[in-house]
Amino acid sequence: MANPIALFETTMGDFMAEIYLDKMPKTAENFMKLVKSGFYDGLHFHRVIENFMIQFGCPESRDPKSSRAGTGGPPWGSIEDEFPPEAKLSNEPGTLSMANTGRPNSGGSQFFINLVHNDYLDWFSPGPSRHPVFARITDGMDVVNKIGKVATGPSDRPVTPVKVIRVTVEE
Repeated sequence: MANPIALFETTMGDFMAEIYLDKMPKTAENFMKLVKSGFYDGLHFHRVIENFMIQFGCPESRDPKSSRAGTGGPPWGSIEDEFPPEAKLSNEPGTLSMANTGRPNSGGSQFFINLVHNDYLDWFSPGPSRHPVFARITDGMDVVNKIGKVATGPSDRPVTPVKVIRVTVEE
């Protein structure tokens, strides 16, 4: 059975991602539950760092000017970290990776899309950062890269907000 594909409709264009339900079931199922509930619809990218990553998924980013954007999570709280030894997926360009606070089991709804190879963020690399990859862009990487180049202000927030209108999943 093929993995589901998520379609992200944004104000800068659309992109699609394969969700690794087969390799990262806990993280992928959490993402799918959020998508199906409409959680991500209407949120904004709240952190954009050129040549690094773009971050999304905070419910406080519904208002793109909110000082709380980047601090929220899903209604049910954090999820358990998922680090399966058989799924050592690196934070390569175009991969979606679970954001967290740096503490164990602190991921939830926020994730980032890698614009470059950020292998030091791999959960299996030495160091304190441990971010599991749970999906990969399959179409529209040009849109992702365009978002990654928008002008930003304080806290790496886009000057002109980039909204995700809707996220849907094809199973």
